[in-house]
Amino acid sequence: MLLRCYNRTHATELRTLLLDVHDDCYARPGRDEFTSRERFATFVDRWSQMQGWACIVAYDGDQAVGFAYGAPLPAGSRWWSKAEGLDDPVFTWEDGHRTFAVSEVMVRPRWRKTGAAARLHQELLTGRPEERATLLVDSAHPKVQALYESWGYRAVGQTQPFDDAPFMTVMVRPLGAAR
Repeated sequence: MLLRCYNRTHATELRTLLLDVHDDCYARPGRDEFTSRERFATFVDRWSQMQGWACIVAYDGDQAVGFAYGAPLPAGSRWWSKAEGLDDPVFTWEDGHRTFAVSEVMVRPRWRKTGAAARLHQELLTGRPEERATLLVDSAHPKVQALYESWGYRAVGQTQPFDDAPFMTVMVRPLGAAR
């Protein structure tokens, strides 16, 4: 598996690939609006224009296996604003350099349970200057949460980031020399 690193200057050329991998991962009858291609496209467009956006794509030959992407939370970020149980202003303070938010880790069904997700995630975070990483995981998927815990994350709260989103567990892990 070959891993390639991209940044926001590559967003336009990566957009269709990211959407196609998403469709392969979420293709099913009766798919809800939150997991639709159109909705995911808005997230790709928003995240890929953020300062510091990074994306890792894994390839098996010329086939995209999956990807992981994220960006540093900007100063004054609202990331923590809807999280229940996180009312400590010291914990939720952001200066644009403190926290890297992992927005997506997605692997096509054919390559799941091969270690691809772990490799993508690790490569995305390798060398990051922020002190911590955060991500959201659907609270209805305890196996995925357990996987993130095995990668060093711990649950710190719950949130529903959008009205049509599922309830999510907010997770955090240290970066740098501490990990």
